[in-house]
Amino acid sequence: MKIHLSFVLWILMAVVVAGQAKPHRKTNNQPNADIKSDCAGSHMTLTLDEVLAVGNQLEIEATNGSEHILLTPGLAAKCGYSMESDPWGNTRIYTSLMGCYVDNTDDQFFNVGLRLKMYSDGTSDVVTRDVTKTCSYSAWASQEIVCDRNYMEISKDLGQRDSSPHTKGHAGNIKDDLTNNAMLNVNDTAYGIWKMTFYTPEPTVMMLDEVHEAGYGAMTSPNRLVVRSPYNTAQTYSEDVAGVPMEVVKVGTYFTTPQGLRIVDLMVACPTGGVTVNDGTISWNIPRYITPLLTGRVKILEMHMGINGKRLDKAQMASRGYTLSTTEYHLVIELPIGSPDGYFKSHAPDYQYHLSYTVEPMLELLWIAKDTQSDTRYKVLFPITTPLMPWYPDIADETIPEEGVFKVKFGTLLHDVNLVNITFSTGVLSAAECNAKGFLQEQKYSNGSKFYLLQVPFSDDVVLKHNPEPLLTAYFLPLTYGFMVMPEETPFSYTLAVDASLNDVVLPSVFGTCNNATFFITVKYGSQGHNFETMLGTQMLTPELGRVYGQTENGTHLSLSLPYTSLDVAFELFDTASVKARLDVLLWEPINNWSLSELSLACNFPLTTTKCYSNGTMTALSLKLESVPNLVPHQLTLRDKSCKPYFSDDRFAHFSFNVNACGTSRVFFGNYLLYENDISLDYSAKAYTSPVEPDFRHTVSCYYLVNDMATLEFDNEPLVNIPSAEIGTGQLMVEMRLALDESYELFYQAQDYPVQKYLRQPAYFEVALLHSANPQLELILDNCWATLQEERTSLPRWDIIVDGCENLEDRYITIFHPVVSDQRVVVPSLFKRFSVKVFSFVKDKEVLQDEIYVHCDAVICDLNAGNGVCSQCRGSTGVRQPVAAKGQRVQRSTTLHKWQISSGPVRINFLK
Repeated sequence: MKIHLSFVLWILMAVVVAGQAKPHRKTNNQPNADIKSDCAGSHMTLTLDEVLAVGNQLEIEATNGSEHILLTPGLAAKCGYSMESDPWGNTRIYTSLMGCYVDNTDDQFFNVGLRLKMYSDGTSDVVTRDVTKTCSYSAWASQEIVCDRNYMEISKDLGQRDSSPHTKGHAGNIKDDLTNNAMLNVNDTAYGIWKMTFYTPEPTVMMLDEVHEAGYGAMTSPNRLVVRSPYNTAQTYSEDVAGVPMEVVKVGTYFTTPQGLRIVDLMVACPTGGVTVNDGTISWNIPRYITPLLTGRVKILEMHMGINGKRLDKAQMASRGYTLSTTEYHLVIELPIGSPDGYFKSHAPDYQYHLSYTVEPMLELLWIAKDTQSDTRYKVLFPITTPLMPWYPDIADETIPEEGVFKVKFGTLLHDVNLVNITFSTGVLSAAECNAKGFLQEQKYSNGSKFYLLQVPFSDDVVLKHNPEPLLTAYFLPLTYGFMVMPEETPFSYTLAVDASLNDVVLPSVFGTCNNATFFITVKYGSQGHNFETMLGTQMLTPELGRVYGQTENGTHLSLSLPYTSLDVAFELFDTASVKARLDVLLWEPINNWSLSELSLACNFPLTTTKCYSNGTMTALSLKLESVPNLVPHQLTLRDKSCKPYFSDDRFAHFSFNVNACGTSRVFFGNYLLYENDISLDYSAKAYTSPVEPDFRHTVSCYYLVNDMATLEFDNEPLVNIPSAEIGTGQLMVEMRLALDESYELFYQAQDYPVQKYLRQPAYFEVALLHSANPQLELILDNCWATLQEERTSLPRWDIIVDGCENLEDRYITIFHPVVSDQRVVVPSLFKRFSVKVFSFVKDKEVLQDEIYVHCDAVICDLNAGNGVCSQCRGSTGVRQPVAAKGQRVQRSTTLHKWQISSGPVRINFLK
């Protein structure tokens, strides 16, 4: 498995280490409370807490007396400086005690000085931190090898003491180069490094200035020769040692001493691999015998493991789960992924969330060569970053359906991940918009990782709903979380969906009542509003049918009023005085064909089906019963099959016959005479040949007192003189009645008052002159008005008809209906019909009373008198049109009588 080794970490995240100092900046020195320095063997470590925040820039300068030298990446590798930082600004800077610009006292005391400059974008200020640290180290081995992140270093004891105790890298008599002045630090002596030969494996000879120009470091201390090489240069090469790749540099160094010219051979070998990751454990394998460095048998005297350049004792290793063991060919360090000494980092390759784990173990060995008895200290600082590991955050659906809120917990995510938006079924909402709606909460754990809690009410538009069962609602919330890995701004997303079910549906309900002529139906909507269809009998309630039945509707209810004679009403039974009718109402959901609620309301309505007249005539009414589905009223007959209805439709058949005809039988009972006939189906008709068709027979009868019988004579000869009306006075009677509907066939009786009506439902009035059949008379409605009280002169008052015409100030103008002759109406001019929409009196926006009374002044007009002009109002429906202008009252001829009439109370139902 390939492991990425982060040897050079000078630039990380949004942190920029500039190549040159920033000009024109104001410098502010700050205290160093958040900076910690430690001495660890041959290194000094500087730790900064979160100073590398996103958007900041950090520059590091080495202090050389009064000078400050900017450490570029190349100069840092040459001079023994390295740095690493995690994505959250925690930074460590390592300085080799044998590094350039370190004040060395006899290879025992070392003064390190650094200046840190931190810039903030968008400001001219720079924060400067000066750090100094003195470390002591005297346990030098004959040979010290350091494998750091960005360089390899070897120092070797020369076995001599320099007369100058304050040396900073003796370089002989080579002229000081301005660029590397501090590094070379030439003194006045004529002794020092002359040239170097690199073996790759072919020898390459370089003079000292060429060595420095090639990026290598070479210097002497009071007692040691130091050579430093970056990784992957032209003079380094790779060699496999026990299956572990090693970077090797081999060099021969020529330098002059008072004793003469000396040649010292140096070799460094540092591992660049040997890492495996398996089952959550990192295994780092280092060759037990690093053969490029060894010329004979050696004995390992010390073996230590550490983290971040510091040794760990056995107790510390055990508490972290670290182990250091040996095999025949390797030393093996094992570390669990996720130990507190490392850190995780988020990544999003191909829009998928991954994690990497970075940790920096250290291996330190001390061995002695058995032949020469010279000892070597070998230290490796080895940052390890695991391959990307797919990470699937936990999704916890904590929804309790009874609470009516989706609760979704999503995490865990690292704190370098930001939630950008969430895509719902209705569109995309940013994280800020989700917060504003109260949907989203970000919560953090103590280690800085976090999760998101999403809470969305079932009632919100982003939640999809459907009903798999009539009483059950299934709620569905599809989600796509959109995230961004910072500071790289790499996007990724997660799509999920949660659902819940709840028995929370309140079904619609239907109930009704009856009066003497009408079914009143009220439908109460359920929790889902008007999302259903209504069936009346076998017919769907359409907007057109709703207008016929006076449909009113608001946000919670629907109301209808159906005359019992409506086609959607079924007749169950009737007798001579009443009919039992039934209205079936079904509320159903058409998509799933669910029956939501139903009502079967049966009521008895007064209906006279047989009338007996003193002239020996009988009239009979027969109805189509539900129990006889194939009954066709016009095919009904009396006993005499030739006696058929004089009028019929789909529901009714009207018969009129003489008691001495149509097979009517006659029977005497004491002082009474009974006439009886049967109305039945003509089963000889082709439509009624089914053997399962029920028998239909309706017996009608009339009783007469024998002593009251009178003989009627009829003379068909025309009269010589046509009678005419004479002017005079007499007992005339005018009656005003309220009809059930606009057919004016059925009327409310006295016991029906007060009549129940809905606001804006039409009320149909008929005014008739009784006990007169004179066609030369005309009934005129002079004025009509409504009051709250039964008293005609009470206030308030609202005009309905003014001077025989509609009240044009009324929003709902009164409508006059034509009158035509029929069995009941012999002389149409003696009748007037009008309708007005029911209203209420309001004062200060409050209803004063829930009943109204209607009053009229009726005038009887003689059509033969004067000029013959006698009309209700020009422009009204179905009446004659005199020559006066529209809306103007015309002058009428002689008035016979003026009559004052009033209706019973109409009670207003305010349920819409």
